[in-house]
Amino acid sequence: MDIRITKSNSSRLNDVDFENLPFGKLFSDHMFVADYYDGKWHNPRIEPFHNFSLHPATMALHYGQAIFEGMKASKSKDGTPMLFRPEMHAQRMNRSAHRICMPSIPEDLFVEAVTKLVQIDQGWIPPIEGSALYIRPTLIATDEFIGVKPSQSYKFFIITGPVGPYYPKPVRLLAETKYVRAVIGGTGEAKAAGNYGGALLPAKLAQEKGYDQVLWLDAKEFKYIQECGTMNIFFVIDGKVITPPLYGTILNGITRLSTIELLKDEGYEVEEYPLTIDEVVEAYKKGTLQEAFGTGTAAVVSHIEAISYKDMVIEFPNPGKGKVGEFVKHTIDQLRSGSIADTRGWTVKVPVEETMEV
Repeated sequence: MDIRITKSNSSRLNDVDFENLPFGKLFSDHMFVADYYDGKWHNPRIEPFHNFSLHPATMALHYGQAIFEGMKASKSKDGTPMLFRPEMHAQRMNRSAHRICMPSIPEDLFVEAVTKLVQIDQGWIPPIEGSALYIRPTLIATDEFIGVKPSQSYKFFIITGPVGPYYPKPVRLLAETKYVRAVIGGTGEAKAAGNYGGALLPAKLAQEKGYDQVLWLDAKEFKYIQECGTMNIFFVIDGKVITPPLYGTILNGITRLSTIELLKDEGYEVEEYPLTIDEVVEAYKKGTLQEAFGTGTAAVVSHIEAISYKDMVIEFPNPGKGKVGEFVKHTIDQLRSGSIADTRGWTVKVPVEETMEV
């Protein structure tokens, strides 16, 4: 499908302070939009960033048919914009769409839309290490109807914006023993908007206690570790790297998968098995719990400083300096900047825009 491009007559780029970037509050000059109706996609276009006009009965607002992805674009040392495994984001978005009973998006259209949008707004990619251009592909139901059924029309759009580090320092987690994020057979593995809405209250309560995020446990026994509020989680116990398996309740993280591949290639022993919080506590008491870190597109790698569980707090030694998590973070950052050779074909170079006028 040909993507029609209409550029903005003016840019807000000169107003951006790249030294002080809040996460998720600044947006670039352009956006991608495509509409689905009559059983197929229509009118893919890139146009100036703008608000939507929605009918009060728009079904996404009432019945939760809304999914999204999170991606980042960075620049290599020579200034070339870079994407990290964009085809996997397209595949994961389509898995989410299937679970929420929404139409799939052609994978080549997804990747081309992201590539062209980043190409046009590449000036918005921050030149500072640790910062990036955040990319948010989103799919919503747009039928104007009150009634519980799948919509027949949808809007797919992509917006971008420059961001600083999601977690600028090691994080503190509160293991949740009352609320749950997902259950087997539910929508936990999809990047569905409703999953995040249901997690807001427990996250708020954790923050009021001085913690950055929730560590989710299983919904039946509150025993098996699942993931953090915004990240998959890894533990290093007696030299072995352990992460929970994809129960169907855990997001199939692209950074998670990349982390597993990188560590195995480096010679680390990596296991995916149903790890319990009691095992983590026991390892802590025995002195074999060496580090823990979270992985995700927004954070890349975030070292964990502490985990609170019931009446005890697990404090990690030298938080922020765990060698396994630091290896992963450094390697992915080096790949995204083109500082090391990409032998796996994970990075995609975006053509440099020949003229940057808008």
